[in-house]
Amino acid sequence: MVTVFSKNNCMQCNMVKKWLADKAVQYKEINIDEEPQYIEQIKAMGFMAAPIIVKDEVSFSGFRPTELAKLV
Repeated sequence: MVTVFSKNNCMQCNMVKKWLADKAVQYKEINIDEEPQYIEQIKAMGFMAAPIIVKDEVSFSGFRPTELAKLV
């Protein structure tokens, strides 16, 4: 399962979610504006900006179609 950490009014977050939906990839969204308890977790992973995409041992930030394609 792919997890997407997103924020409100985040263009790249929306692009990631649309890309995943267009490819029929199931994902779980965690909006850190609405669930701020996850902020420390993503900071501990080394990320400072949304979106953060996580699947198994793979994680990256931003809208990166090449990296997203590797998750499918």
